[in-house]
Amino acid sequence: MPDTLRTDLYALLTELEQTLREAGLWEATPPPPEAFLSTVPFSADRMDFNAWLQWVFLARFRALLEGDHPLPGQCDVAPMAEEALKDAPQRERIIHVIARIDALF
Repeated sequence: MPDTLRTDLYALLTELEQTLREAGLWEATPPPPEAFLSTVPFSADRMDFNAWLQWVFLARFRALLEGDHPLPGQCDVAPMAEEALKDAPQRERIIHVIARIDALF
């Protein structure tokens, strides 16, 4: 994948983190280790969507970028974000950033 994709993705991940922080949705403490053992999409059975965004989505994409690993062929998180963030502060802004990440792929 082109370097511009990696650069754009890094910028959007940073923007998503900042938006989550500004919305008060950023957690200082990770979920318990067993929360990461989920086998269902978005770890929905073990953590809320905000936690998943922070501790799984952002963390895994950053690890891929930092390790110069291949990126996935597609990303389709915005529809889940629209459903899961119905009452979240700065909902539209968060979804917009996620949709832009989806669009990269």
